[in-house]
Amino acid sequence: MKALLYENFQGTPKITQVQDPNPSPDGVVIEVKATGLCRSDWHGWMGHDDDIELPHVPGHEFAGIIAAVGKDVKNWKVGDRVTVPFVCACGKCPECASGNQQVCDVQFQPGFTHWGSFAQYVAIERAEINLVSVPEDITMETAASLGCRFATSFRAVVDQGKISGGQWVAIHGCGGIGLSAIMIANAMGAQIIAIDIDENKLKLAEQVGASFTINAAKVANVVEAVREISKGGVHVSIDALGSAETSFNSIANLRKRGKHIQVGLMLADHKHAAVPMNQVISKELEIYGSHGMQAYRYPDMLQMIQSGKMNPELLIGAKISLEEALTALPEMDKFKGTGITLITSF
Repeated sequence: MKALLYENFQGTPKITQVQDPNPSPDGVVIEVKATGLCRSDWHGWMGHDDDIELPHVPGHEFAGIIAAVGKDVKNWKVGDRVTVPFVCACGKCPECASGNQQVCDVQFQPGFTHWGSFAQYVAIERAEINLVSVPEDITMETAASLGCRFATSFRAVVDQGKISGGQWVAIHGCGGIGLSAIMIANAMGAQIIAIDIDENKLKLAEQVGASFTINAAKVANVVEAVREISKGGVHVSIDALGSAETSFNSIANLRKRGKHIQVGLMLADHKHAAVPMNQVISKELEIYGSHGMQAYRYPDMLQMIQSGKMNPELLIGAKISLEEALTALPEMDKFKGTGITLITSF
């Protein structure tokens, strides 16, 4: 099969032919129809993820059609339309038993712990616990765009944030994660403040549900600007970018007993970012993470899409070929363009 592969961290990726995968007894092989290009893939290419072994095929946000099925798989068949969570679970560990497959003790992640979806085919183990059926009225492109960004944002807003109508919500960063969070929070009835440094992204944020926008490059103090708009601070704040500055601002702009949710990855130089712990104590703030979403939670998200409450297809930006991803992957840190970039041609 054709695949995008890199042999060294920060090295030049290449398009090459590699061996077709075979399904494990409990797994399937999926023909990839669309796959997202995510900043997490860039972190992996940079060498920020210890799970990656070289040479490597990245890609973890995808949808496709089952091409082969392992002998022990009972509930899936060739031809089924499927996607998978960013974090795939074992179904047996204590975390899985408690319903928290997104932090499975022995999780595997396509595109990180093994070869991913920047290829014509990708193998997925433990199919019964990890596959998600894609309804016929949801396109492969939309299903792929859910990936880690929309699904993780759904968990952040709905399950971790427990956002309710009328609450103030700040979203720091209007890339794929941030725009997803804005759309979902808007569907939950929140009043949303979107923060970014790119006017085009802020305009798109307004189109998908932001009530107010702040250009962080043009205000003296983002925290004070958020507090002024929300009359004292927001109920829930999400760092959708993942930097020391956005994480700090997201915590600092909360009102008393507010929630900060970290969705953007904090890697490399941002691992040990400063926290305004004095405010965490005095305001009794809560700090959460959101790391993927369980496969069994997808039907609720898909139902909201089918009902028209959310339209993730509006977040899709460029559609590119696998060859074009050779240059797009190393440039993910430049935050070019708006919306989610999808590879749709292999």
